Amino acid sequence: MNPLYIALLLITGASVGIVSGLLGVGGCFIMIPVQYWILTSMGIDPTISIRVAFGTNLFVVLPTAFSGSLRHHKNRAVLWKSALILGLISIIFTFLGTYVTTLLPGSILKTIFGLAILLGALRMITARPIRVEGEPCTNPWAYVLLGAVFGFVTGLIGIGGGVLMVPLMVILLNYHMHEAVGTSTAIMIFTSFGGTLAYMLYGLGVPGLPPYSIGYVNLLQWISLACTSVPMAQVGASLAHRIRPKSLKWIFIIVMIYMGLKMIGVFSYLGLPI
Repeated sequence: MNPLYIALLLITGASVGIVSGLLGVGGCFIMIPVQYWILTSMGIDPTISIRVAFGTNLFVVLPTAFSGSLRHHKNRAVLWKSALILGLISIIFTFLGTYVTTLLPGSILKTIFGLAILLGALRMITARPIRVEGEPCTNPWAYVLLGAVFGFVTGLIGIGGGVLMVPLMVILLNYHMHEAVGTSTAIMIFTSFGGTLAYMLYGLGVPGLPPYSIGYVNLLQWISLACTSVPMAQVGASLAHRIRPKSLKWIFIIVMIYMGLKMIGVFSYLGLPI
């Protein structure tokens, strides 16, 4: 891989780590487009590129989620019983979501992912604290349903799913916000593990993969992103107590909107060279 591409991945990982620690959001919406553009620039088929970006991203999420869940556990914000139930159910459905991904062409996957980025940006813009009263929901079917949704979406578009998990857990399971954030981070250990395994298995023997790949997971991109994103997330978490991250939040939202429109192909359709 061109050293310039490796440098770009290292910078992307570091930036995503800091933003994740400061704002409590995942960096999937940034890492996946960067990986996709690097792979296509290397001459990799766009459909293969987007699948590799999804699978590799989930492998990056795995150590990040593990580290984050330990931090939330120290603050007693993880409901481990619920995390285990939702996580184990979600693992099954990550394989279903990944299987659907292997059937879809790259252009459709890019559009679905681009729409997910825009919805994530909208969620960050409109999110307001939700008042919760009473105890968390104990209906087992609610957990089965949400576990299936979390796993399927993770497998389909290769994201950890925190943007989706947190509001649904607050609204449907009556979790307090800190419990939803902590528990969703723990669930992402399971979703990212299942998704990574599924992308590896479904990609075995596929022609046209980039070098150093196990199925749809590229180890060179993974180490380049993870070696900076994981430690810098701790730096971001420390900075969160010292600075006001509101301005950074809006910069992140603008970048997300740009990435979403770029992945959908809006700029190309309008003939804009951006």
